[in-house]
Amino acid sequence: MESGAVRKFAEAIGDFHYMKENPYGKRVAPPTFPITFRYGSIEGLELPESGLIHGDQRFEYNRPLFVGEEVFCTLVLKDAFEKEGKSGPLYFLIFERIGEDREGKRIFIASSTVIVTEAVRKEMNA
Repeated sequence: MESGAVRKFAEAIGDFHYMKENPYGKRVAPPTFPITFRYGSIEGLELPESGLIHGDQRFEYNRPLFVGEEVFCTLVLKDAFEKEGKSGPLYFLIFERIGEDREGKRIFIASSTVIVTEAVRKEMNA
């Protein structure tokens, strides 16, 4: 995780806490920085780049994310379910993006919910 990328991200969101002293003696990345990582893909699951609804985003940390450390990332589909909406069915996909250090110790889990409308689903199956 490159220092320059963290600095640019922090500037963009107006969060400069990563530059301040902390009990760890290391610079800490903003809590939402893991959204910039590449997590790979899930075989057989191809979502469109537009038309999806962002339903929820949560970050759970076991420890801070240190600037400059190497992070190994994994993407997992935790759940999928359907609910009836006002204009038809909605499909909910719950993802976990997991970041681990070089020793395989978990640093964070970033959970997100993606909502797929019936119109987008039909487009995907066309």
